[in-house]
Order: sequence, then C-alpha cells, then structure tokens
Amino acid sequence: MTRTDDTPPAWDERTQLTTFLDYARDTALAKCEGISEEDARKALLPHSPLMTVSGLVNHLRWVEYYWFQVVFLGEEDEGPWTEEDPDREMRVAVDFPLPQLLDEYAAHSARYRELAAAHSLDSKAARPVRDGLHVDLRWILLHLTEETARHNGHLDILREMLDGTTGC
Repeated sequence: MTRTDDTPPAWDERTQLTTFLDYARDTALAKCEGISEEDARKALLPHSPLMTVSGLVNHLRWVEYYWFQVVFLGEEDEGPWTEEDPDREMRVAVDFPLPQLLDEYAAHSARYRELAAAHSLDSKAARPVRDGLHVDLRWILLHLTEETARHNGHLDILREMLDGTTGC
C-alpha cells in the first residue's frame, strides 16, 4: 500500500481532519508491508509482551470499532476485551495471519470513513466517555488520529528492530 499525501484536497475542517486520519491509517498499513508472519508475531520488548506488529494492527482496528460503534453510535460493546483481559485484542492478534488483520483494519476504516461522512462534526456521541461528557465526532476523529499516529511510532520501532527498515 502506498501512503496518501497528508495534504488535504480541500481546506475545510472536515477534509483536513479526515485526511490526517486517513494518512495515519495508510502509514500504519505501509509500515507492515513485507513483514513475515513470524516477525509480525514477535514481541521484541522484554517488558511489553503484547507489543507485536500484529497486536498493534489489531488494536488499531478495535479502537476504531470502540470509538465509532460503541461510543459514537451507542451500540453494545462486542470487542474482544474482557474485564479480566482488557488488552485481549493485542494478545489474540498473533492467532491470525497479518494479511487478514490488515484487510480487516482497512475494511473497518472504510466503513468508519463513510460513517463519519454521514454525520456532522458537531454530532454528539451516544455514550458518555467520562464524567458524563458526550464528545463530538470532531473529537473522535482527532483522538483516533492521535492514537493511530502514536502507535505508528511503535510500529516504526518494531519494524526497525525486526529487519532494519526505516522511514516507511
């Protein structure tokens, strides 16, 4: 996958927000190009056993699910996590082929791109996040951009440790 340019095709707020989120998503996918199944499952940091390429990709997929479907739309939370295992999406990722995880992430991102396009940036989330606060779609897009960009940094480190690849 080739990353898209982070320059938006228009300068309105929505286009800028969605362009940066798409750029961060595409960057995550690009960082995974050419990684072997074995390498995608390796936990390279001794104190972070869940920090694998597969785990990060699956986390990104499920974090978008949580913010769009559970918080914004108010649907029941059917994510893989549990109270006993709140990071389960990262743990179970090693049981799936990396191409499947990448395809699911891309498919869900496309779905959420359409969902965001169908709502006003001022639309409030159906569920509160903390202290009764109902964030708006604008905040969710910004949060997901921050979350994805932060995990792209983790993918940078893992990729360099795995095969020396930098700058993807």
